[in-house]
Amino acid sequence: MDEANILIVDDDPDITEAMKVVLENKNYKVSNADGIESAMESLKADRPDLIILDVMMNTSQDGFILSRQLKQDENFKDIPILMLTSIKDKMGIDFKSAAGDKDWLPVEEYLTKPVKPDVLIDKVAELLKKQ
Repeated sequence: MDEANILIVDDDPDITEAMKVVLENKNYKVSNADGIESAMESLKADRPDLIILDVMMNTSQDGFILSRQLKQDENFKDIPILMLTSIKDKMGIDFKSAAGDKDWLPVEEYLTKPVKPDVLIDKVAELLKKQ
């Protein structure tokens, strides 16, 4: 799906910019938000086809909170979420097996940072094809 709209929600501008360059080189339209509030503003202004979401932003649980809010909202529940985080390195916790749990971690996929560009592109393409 070329020219799909992707929203990156991450408070690290270096990570966001690197992903943006990689995705735009594959003809995706990319916007970003640095937290829950700015993500909700972006979602309402321009509904994305896919969300790439970090876990730890203003708090260590922002990504979990936002993913749950989105999956409970009729307007956004069908948007696939790719959780991309370094929480495993920072806290020693690997949530990959919990991805897809409707209540606890309602995301379609989970990848650990740093992620290689080709892995990111492949996962994004895979999630967009499922729509």
